[in-house]
Amino acid sequence: MERVNFYVDGYNFYYGLKRLKKNDTDWHKFYWLDFVKFFEHFIGDNQVLQKVFYFTSPPLKIEKSNRQELLFKANSILNGSQFEIIRGQFYKKQIICPKCLSSFTKPEEKRTDVNISVQMMGDCSLNKVDTLVLVCADSDLVPPLQFIRKYHPDKKIRVYFPPDNDSFALRYFMKENKSKVVRLDKNKVKFFDSIMPDIVTIDGKACITIPEKWKG
Repeated sequence: MERVNFYVDGYNFYYGLKRLKKNDTDWHKFYWLDFVKFFEHFIGDNQVLQKVFYFTSPPLKIEKSNRQELLFKANSILNGSQFEIIRGQFYKKQIICPKCLSSFTKPEEKRTDVNISVQMMGDCSLNKVDTLVLVCADSDLVPPLQFIRKYHPDKKIRVYFPPDNDSFALRYFMKENKSKVVRLDKNKVKFFDSIMPDIVTIDGKACITIPEKWKG
């Protein structure tokens, strides 16, 4: 069986959902998503979904961080070792307004691109994967994909764009490989089919409950 790993840029994924829900409230429901179940919809008969790597950083605001942790715990309970979180970090970046010269801080995510690159190249070097699916629309990921294509030509590469995201550079890379990007926001039915229950249970006992703000 062909081993398939998904490498998900969580920042791209979450904020894509957030943008889409402004015009279509259905996308709000997909915050509470079973990621393994969702990506299994894209697996072929001769393939097996080995692992979903989800790359993200803990939000600086405690309320957002708590909601994120509930999502991760629910996914870990349902999927065990098939779901793995790899964390980067948010830093407070000092910004100076060019007009009024006043300063303010803005959170900036670091390490995600590097973490994704290292994981993909490491999995190829250690022969832990046959098909890599990058779920991201960041052109910074083109160089590691080019490296894999050059030095691991036996590995298959796929690119899926998270909801409401696009990258000309990644589209061009896939065109060179005689393949097309998959746009996840064109697969709304698969999203609906992968929403977790409001209460995730273990052995029939309530364990993790969807955050109140994500209900509805």
